[in-house]
Amino acid sequence: MARGISEIDLRILKLLSKDARLTYKELAEILGTTRQRVSRRMDRLERAGIVKKYTVIPDYEALGYSHVVLGITLRPSVDIDEVVEGLKGIDEIKIIERAIGAHNLILHVIGPKDMKELEKIISRISKQMPGLEKMDITFVTDTVKFETL
Repeated sequence: MARGISEIDLRILKLLSKDARLTYKELAEILGTTRQRVSRRMDRLERAGIVKKYTVIPDYEALGYSHVVLGITLRPSVDIDEVVEGLKGIDEIKIIERAIGAHNLILHVIGPKDMKELEKIISRISKQMPGLEKMDITFVTDTVKFETL
């Protein structure tokens, strides 16, 4: 467990990772503590950068979109930070993750179902990456489990 993170902090995070709509009152009832204590702990977790964002996980298929994961391998001489900065401005890229292993970057792209339009988006993304060595493309068909802790 990370330094400064208590067992109750971890329990709060696990509960919120399953249902981010839980109120502080509901969390307090589940944990057997007070709403004020939960509020103080959440404030501290947010200030420390442990809680980065509250969000929803949409069903892209139901919304009429494709979810594509791009595994990006850059040449060793490339400044990954510069590439990441250039990618942040591309609206269709929803998640950018630095990685160690087969790829330097993992990009989650949300685009239209139309393959020609999706191809244009992927082409535009690839042009933003000087030193692109390899790109693996994976179409996500269903998210069957999504947990953060």
